[in-house]
Amino acid sequence: MASENFVQLAIPRFDGHYDHWSMLMENFLRSKEYWQVVSTGITEPPAGVVLMDAQKIELEGQRLKDLKAKNYLFQAIDRSILETILNKDSSKQIWDSLKKKYQGIARAKRVHL
Repeated sequence: MASENFVQLAIPRFDGHYDHWSMLMENFLRSKEYWQVVSTGITEPPAGVVLMDAQKIELEGQRLKDLKAKNYLFQAIDRSILETILNKDSSKQIWDSLKKKYQGIARAKRVHL
């Protein structure tokens, strides 16, 4: 049976070591084809702009990818850390918040060592 050969990839858990985790998580999100939405975000149309059907479908597809990427990030991040992120509206905002908060800490520790 084909499903017996299916292996579920483990979601990398954030353990405070940002550089290592971000490399693993980026690779994981790339394998799921969600990295683009995390790295660049979604461009929402200005209010009042009427979209063509194809544009609506594309936008909804991007929103769904963002939702799935957020789901993976929520699973990877401990609740106590997640509570410190003020803006969790998009996967890009979550990623950027973690990067800003933890990337500098890891570099500072290396300098002290």
